Amino acid sequence: MSGFGRVLGRHVRALAVIAVALAAVLPVGKAQAAPSQADCDARPNNTIPKMLECMRVGQVRAHQAALQAIANDNGGNRFAGLAGHNASVDYVVGVLEDAGWNVSLQEFDYTAYRELGPSALQQTAPNAVTYVEGVDFGVIDQSDPGDVTAAVTPVDIQLGLGNTTTSGCESSDFAGFPAGNIALLQRGVCTFELKAENAAAAGAVGIVIFNQGNTPDRTGIPPVTLTANNTSGIPVIGTTYELGATLTNTPGLVMRVFANTEREVLPTANVIAERTGANDDNVVMAGAHLDSVLAGPGINDNGSGSAVLLEIAQQLAHVKLQNTVRLAWWTAEESGLVGSTNYVASLSQEELGRIALYMNFDMVGSPNYIFMTQDADQSSFAGAGIPDGSVAIEDLFESFYTKQGEPYDDAAFDGRSDYRAFMLSDIPSGGLFTGAEVPKTAEQAGIWGGTVGAAFDPCYHQACDTFANNNNHALSVNADLIAFAVLTYSYSTNSVNGVPGVKAPGSYPLPAPAGSELTFVP
Repeated sequence: MSGFGRVLGRHVRALAVIAVALAAVLPVGKAQAAPSQADCDARPNNTIPKMLECMRVGQVRAHQAALQAIANDNGGNRFAGLAGHNASVDYVVGVLEDAGWNVSLQEFDYTAYRELGPSALQQTAPNAVTYVEGVDFGVIDQSDPGDVTAAVTPVDIQLGLGNTTTSGCESSDFAGFPAGNIALLQRGVCTFELKAENAAAAGAVGIVIFNQGNTPDRTGIPPVTLTANNTSGIPVIGTTYELGATLTNTPGLVMRVFANTEREVLPTANVIAERTGANDDNVVMAGAHLDSVLAGPGINDNGSGSAVLLEIAQQLAHVKLQNTVRLAWWTAEESGLVGSTNYVASLSQEELGRIALYMNFDMVGSPNYIFMTQDADQSSFAGAGIPDGSVAIEDLFESFYTKQGEPYDDAAFDGRSDYRAFMLSDIPSGGLFTGAEVPKTAEQAGIWGGTVGAAFDPCYHQACDTFANNNNHALSVNADLIAFAVLTYSYSTNSVNGVPGVKAPGSYPLPAPAGSELTFVP
């Protein structure tokens, strides 16, 4: 084990004891009459009914409680490269080793960007206006530090519902851009990193980038990152669509852009756990990011996916596998998908070719949830570069929801989480999502319940993303689904990549998917 374990090993056993104790008292999502938890942990859960019988939301919540305790002891967060994440790594390694998995750490350094205190966005001409951080604007994650005041030049803006802006996506957008000005850009099509780097190359000294406004859910401060690969070197502020539209139509505009951030190189690590199957050339992968944002403990984002995978590892420990199963707890996702990108980049073409599929589980217990699967078949969201076989993964998820009588919808397959690097390597991919900052509509509340107008996760990227920030029903259903999918593919990935495997023991017939609710389709 690396220095993570040596430095932080004293926490592991205590946290494991806490987890077991909490599991006995926390509410659960299904009856637990039999078998006992000890029986579940000791027996081979080699059929779907046996696995589902032993996937208990109380056990998942116990892992989340341990992650909360770690955050409490380490400044209130589990940010990659800081003590809370290091202790989280140590906890995960301890649980996995106790369950008999082969565990390794992929250690590396990355550039972390942190906000040091309040930033500022001010209009100094044609009149003076000071905007409110968190209401009108926010620093875009991974922004370089900087404090500049300059004239503002809009770049290729399109306003109104249904717009298809590509503002800042091409260097030609900046033809005639006055060097030394601040660029006013709009979200749309390409990455924020590309927009920022194109602006910097054109001589911009700062950037104000507003939400796209093409749909009702793209109006607030854009919750996006520049990624740790950002090389723009200038401050980048994000604003609401409403403010951006106002600034676009303000002649003689001069603004101050102040990003109160710092960059620091920090050591961190992915956790990779594997159990070898009879076919070691057909690897089933599932992953979840273990880090939180700096603002809070991240118990839904993404202690939820991390905890579910931990419990699956425990319940899969005694199953004789046909395909190799590899589980991953990614680092620095919140800093721009750093851990998963680093991992995929480290693999040879031969190693990438062994991976049959990748499933990503990021935020699976949001308090104001809806059930969503990544939209591989593009029934709600247009996409590009979706690998062959991905639709089969989506169909499997949707058939399970249908069997459970749970309505579901689509989540955009837009590269916003750790599946991105796998998709770019043409590995069939899928995932589940219960929602983040987008407000729930009346239509969605009529289907899934919850609060109209409140975000799916009202504590997304905030200090209140604690153990209490959870919906037990959503977490329980998704824990069952994730366990079902991992076990199913551990026997055969034939539907995804044509490798037949073996027939799973027992019977668990699935219906055809009922169909997405399409609440995101205008």
